[in-house]
Amino acid sequence: MKILVTGGAGFIGSAVIRHVINNTTDTVINIDSLTYAGNLESLSEVDSSERYHFEHVDICNRSELDRVFTEHQPDAVMHLAAESHVDRSIDGPATFIETNIVGTYTLLEAARSYWNTLGENAKQPFRFHHISTDEVYGDLEGTDDLFTETTSYEPSSPYSASKASSDHLVRAWLRTYGLPTIVTNCSNNYGPYHFPEKLIPLMILNAISGKSLPVYGDGMQIRDWLYVEDHARALYKVVVEGVVGETYNIGGHNEKTNIEVVRTICSLLDDLVPNKPEGIKQYEDLITYVTDRPGHDVRYAIDASKIEQELCWKPEETFESGIRKTVEWYLNNKEWCNNIQDGSYQRTRLGLKK
Repeated sequence: MKILVTGGAGFIGSAVIRHVINNTTDTVINIDSLTYAGNLESLSEVDSSERYHFEHVDICNRSELDRVFTEHQPDAVMHLAAESHVDRSIDGPATFIETNIVGTYTLLEAARSYWNTLGENAKQPFRFHHISTDEVYGDLEGTDDLFTETTSYEPSSPYSASKASSDHLVRAWLRTYGLPTIVTNCSNNYGPYHFPEKLIPLMILNAISGKSLPVYGDGMQIRDWLYVEDHARALYKVVVEGVVGETYNIGGHNEKTNIEVVRTICSLLDDLVPNKPEGIKQYEDLITYVTDRPGHDVRYAIDASKIEQELCWKPEETFESGIRKTVEWYLNNKEWCNNIQDGSYQRTRLGLKK
């Protein structure tokens, strides 16, 4: 199978590509415009494979998308390309509207045009898999409630609103045009190769540098945490075995408050990096509470029973095992982190072989 992956140089996209190249015989075409969060160094272990191809293309560029579809003839699309940082969406929503809504529309139209050229034998198994977020549901009021595949959409931020819009477009292209689409909504991902502006890598890197650990509000916001490699396995399961028109929620069964996550990281670092920055007795001393984010959702939690029952997927990592692996990865891959922090990773977009 040939799979076209959009946003494959991003955090989740690169995990999907590594999984496919390392664990299947499928071919991957990676489309990425290499914005600030796109990092080809995250694909260094697979980029020499003959089954991996990179296309430096923006999903808003219809002519280039048409060229890629015609040239590579994919059997499936896994659409992960998106602007995804809530704080950035609050500061500047325009990019989120352009990439997440207009980009998804443009990709859908390119995929539909290509799909209509296929013969019936190729048309029937084609899949357009749209990867979304649980943030489209807003937040949960009760302590026992869970997001299901039928939960109403109530997005709170420009980011989640743009993702909700893209979800609706994908479903409409199935209903109106028959394009065989599938949607997945996932909980918070964490793991190796996560861009350092996100909560978990930010806390790890700030702590070992002796910098403050900023926590929004009282830190009691609850998230369900999903190890990124578990998510990659789930996404591949969906594109191969998922039913057209269905939605699958993907979660890690790991509800934690933000402050609990930060304190867990601090405790692990106390054990793994006992030689602390000068003047620090324990890493928790660096925790600083800052003004809460506007419209900050209180609690997310996913009911992942559908994908477990219908596709036989469940996460392999507990939060305890996954967070230890994550902290250890950042400690052992400081060059990758340094290249992001000093901006040198962005120069890898030049001189590409694939």
